Amino acid sequence: MSRTTALHQAASLLLTHPDEDWQQRLDLVRGALDGLPGEEPALLRRFCEAVAGVPQLEMSARYVDTFDRSRRRTLHLTYYTDGDTRRRGEALVRWRRLYREHGWRERADELPDFLPLALEFAARSPGPGRAALQEHRAALELLRMALIDHHSPYADVLEAVCLTLPGPSPADRAAALHLMRSGPPTETVGLLPFPTVRPRAAEAEESRR
Repeated sequence: MSRTTALHQAASLLLTHPDEDWQQRLDLVRGALDGLPGEEPALLRRFCEAVAGVPQLEMSARYVDTFDRSRRRTLHLTYYTDGDTRRRGEALVRWRRLYREHGWRERADELPDFLPLALEFAARSPGPGRAALQEHRAALELLRMALIDHHSPYADVLEAVCLTLPGPSPADRAAALHLMRSGPPTETVGLLPFPTVRPRAAEAEESRR
């Protein structure tokens, strides 16, 4: 398993709802990160340390408060680009097609743009998976910034994910919205059947600020 693959798998586990196996998941992630150098593993280890003593039920409540009660902090990537529009249904179909083209089926209880699923796919199919994450870089950065504003330890997980992708992170929300309008860096454009984000999606995000 490559370093980036391990990071994406670890982030997927950490961003999945903390149920009864949460402590075992933390132990598994710590073991996978043990000895890995660099800023990204350090960020994931810092998250693990920050939540290690939190009871599972409390962690579950924190997770719901963080990701399920604010549109600005949703883990569903196409919401940032398409909101509650017909275009989002089309984007979800493209996610499903991408998974199936590479012999992978998403969980039946989650939409295919759910970030932990996208990260697991990137760990299993690094080429197309990482390209898909890069196509949604603006959404990842907006989520990262929203988690920072929320003072959530999950911000470390999103920062680690963003650091695995090519190019620097936007300096602020305005720069992230500009990235949303203009699309990902040119070296990834056209690799996946995801369209460049329409300006209306970025304007919708601005209206939610």
